[in-house]
Amino acid sequence: MNIKSKTEKRQRRHRRVRAKMHGTSEKPRLLVFRSAKHIYAQLIDDNKGKIIASASDLKLAKSKKNKTEKAKEIGKLIAAEGKKLQVEKAVFDRGGYKYHGRIKAVAEGAREGGLKF
Repeated sequence: MNIKSKTEKRQRRHRRVRAKMHGTSEKPRLLVFRSAKHIYAQLIDDNKGKIIASASDLKLAKSKKNKTEKAKEIGKLIAAEGKKLQVEKAVFDRGGYKYHGRIKAVAEGAREGGLKF
């Protein structure tokens, strides 16, 4: 039996989901990446292979908020950047992570910001 690390398992799940998911310029893919300390979100047009907009908690000012609250702010920030580019709908790509905690907070923040998915 082959033992895989957590990262390899997540990447495998992500590839499986990505085979069925595709972002366009009208409805880009909202990708979320979570590391131990930070969280990143990107709007991606898969037809052109380009990143339309991006946001991370590195862009936020230093604050005493916990990681989940920062993730919700990132969701609102990426939705605002999408609004500037006339993007109202997106396909949510959780990146192989469970829809829980910080990933869920990014999705809720993006919905509050006006992005529909």
